[in-house]
Amino acid sequence: MPSLDEIDRKLLRALQANGRITNQDLSDLVGLSPSPCLRRLRQLESAGVISHYAALVDPAAVGLTVTAFVRVRLDQQDDRHLAAFEKAVDGFPEVMECYLMTGDADYQLRILVESLNLFEDFLRHKLTKIRGVAQVTTSFALRPVVYRTALPL
Repeated sequence: MPSLDEIDRKLLRALQANGRITNQDLSDLVGLSPSPCLRRLRQLESAGVISHYAALVDPAAVGLTVTAFVRVRLDQQDDRHLAAFEKAVDGFPEVMECYLMTGDADYQLRILVESLNLFEDFLRHKLTKIRGVAQVTTSFALRPVVYRTALPL
């Protein structure tokens, strides 16, 4: 991982706040002329510090009103079973995040769907059909309290 100086951190903070900022505005914000600013930006991209650019879409605005947090325990935790589970959930568009966990559950997933009926379909016809799933526990989010996409730099 490259060592980040304060200018790099300013660049990253500015881009996290507005990914569509122009290079001119970005260079003004961080105190560089446009060419060195763009060069720094390209270095951050090639080093993998900036992995990609995306638009943040409001889930409710596109009808995805149900957020479920699902904890999954597998019947076996060897590499083969872990890899099979991870490959399967990677193919489900409803799975927004999946983490390998310590504690009572092997995985925690964040699921977004349009309705409870669609969540039930997801659970019955996709998640519990994955070989090796031993237990599934679900909690539904009532509302977001804190949601951040910007890293604390």
